[in-house]
Amino acid sequence: MLGAIIGDTVGSVYEINNIKKIQFPFFGVGCDFTDDSVMTIAVAEWLLNDNDNRVINLEKSMVKWGYSYPNIGYGPSFKNWLFCPYYENMDLFAPHIEAGEEPDQVLRTAGIRRPYNSWGNGSAMRVSAVGWMFDTLEETERVAKISAEITHNHPEGIKGAQATAAAIFLARTGKSKEEIRGYISTTYGYDLARTCDDIRPVYHWESSCQGTVPEAIVAFLDSTDFESAIRLAVSLGGDSDTLACITGGIAEAFYKEIPADIAKTMWNKLPEKFKEIIKSVESRSSYCLPQGIE
Repeated sequence: MLGAIIGDTVGSVYEINNIKKIQFPFFGVGCDFTDDSVMTIAVAEWLLNDNDNRVINLEKSMVKWGYSYPNIGYGPSFKNWLFCPYYENMDLFAPHIEAGEEPDQVLRTAGIRRPYNSWGNGSAMRVSAVGWMFDTLEETERVAKISAEITHNHPEGIKGAQATAAAIFLARTGKSKEEIRGYISTTYGYDLARTCDDIRPVYHWESSCQGTVPEAIVAFLDSTDFESAIRLAVSLGGDSDTLACITGGIAEAFYKEIPADIAKTMWNKLPEKFKEIIKSVESRSSYCLPQGIE
C-alpha cells in the first residue's frame, strides 16, 4: 500500500508537466499525495471494517474520506458522485442489501449515489489493499470487482481494478514476472509484450483503465527494483500519478523492499490517520511495512 502512495506522490508533480525520462527529482518540489491515495485508504478501511464487503459500507468509507480531503484532485464525474447529498441514515438501507436485493437497485431506489458506467482509471488506482487482504486469487478478483463497480461499473473499469489487484496478489505470493505477465495478458487481454521504450514516444494523456493499467504493469515488468519501477512509470507521461500509483503497488508486492530513505520520506508526509489504516492492514494481512517504519 505504501508503494502505491509513493507512486502517487512522486508522480503528482509530473501529471500536468510530463517528464519523458527516468532521471528526475524523485520527491519533486510540491509533490504530495492526491485523490489516488485518499481513496486507497478509503478502500483499505472498508476492508478492515466489513468482512462481508458490502457496497453500502464502501460508500460510507469513500464519502467519509472524500469529505475529509475535498480538494485533492478528484475527476469531475467522481467528484459529482462523491459530493452529492450525503445521507446520514444510510444504515436504513442495509437490510435491503442483506436480504439479497441488488445493491445498485437499493441505492437507486433510495436516491443515493449510483455508479456512472465509468471506464476511468480511478477504479485501478484505489485497489491495492484488495491485493493484500485475501488468501486466494479468486477472492481477490471478486472483491476488486465490488470495489470498482460502486462507481466504475463499465466492464473496462471493473477489469482494470481486477487486473491490478490480481497482479499485486500474484506478486506478493511469489509468482515470477513472466507468470504475472502471462496471467494478466491471458485473463484480461492487455498487451504486455511492449516495453517502456516502445510506449514512451507515443504515449499521451489517458484517463481510461484500458489506456493506463497495461502501461503501468509494463513499467513494473521492465523495472529492476522498486525505485526504477516508479521512475519508469512516471517517464511514460500521461496521468503520471495514477500510472505510478498502480505500478508502485505491484512493485512493492514483488520486490518486498522499498529503499529506506524513500519509505521514510513518504511516511513522514502522511497524516496519522493514514498511518493507522496502513498499520491495521499490516496486522490483518501479509502486508509488511518497510524496515525502519514505526
